[in-house]
Amino acid sequence: MLTWEEILLRLAVASVLGGLVGIERQRYDWAAGLRTHMLVCLGSALMMIVSSFGFMDVLSLGHSNISLDVSRVAAQVVSGIGFLGAGTIMFLKREEVKGLTTAAGLWAVAGVGLAIGGGLYFAGGVTTALILIILVLIKPAKKKISAFYHPREVHLLVNRSARSIRQIEALASENHLKFDQVAILHTDKDDNDLLQLRFEKHVSTDALLGFMDSLKQLQGINEVKLRMD
Repeated sequence: MLTWEEILLRLAVASVLGGLVGIERQRYDWAAGLRTHMLVCLGSALMMIVSSFGFMDVLSLGHSNISLDVSRVAAQVVSGIGFLGAGTIMFLKREEVKGLTTAAGLWAVAGVGLAIGGGLYFAGGVTTALILIILVLIKPAKKKISAFYHPREVHLLVNRSARSIRQIEALASENHLKFDQVAILHTDKDDNDLLQLRFEKHVSTDALLGFMDSLKQLQGINEVKLRMD
């Protein structure tokens, strides 16, 4: 059996390690922040301690027909944390999904709690460090990669009667641009359509801004926006 000092140490370490990850998420004001990550890691550590040592008194009874699987309780944490992670995921318009990183972080923090609860301090500490590296240091690189590979889109709110795709295409050519895809969507606003112009991934931002300045001079175009994410 564990001493009360060891139990206290494991629970405290789990809380601290979960809190380190939670601080990073709290900076962006996500639903799962500091306290949520601390509770997940602490609860996972407790479940691991209960799973490993909570039923020793049953075995001490000496019944030959009783056997215990110490992984059963801890195993349910891995699947059960999915329900909490699902609550951090938001489905936005245009098939956008946000919160997956936070959900994955909660799942990873639960693993850290299980490791600390099982006495694997080194594994839990290294995993926490790697989680923070992924969340903090990899994010700038991810933004650069996304900006390089994601297509650029120009969104236009145009008067339906004044809309001219050929005229817009001519302006794009003048700015040495060529769009790959054009989508025309009806809006709730009277006599206005939303035009979505998708360009090649590696087009110049300066060329796009010049194109947008030219578009603003056209009659019937009420709004011009650049989408780069």
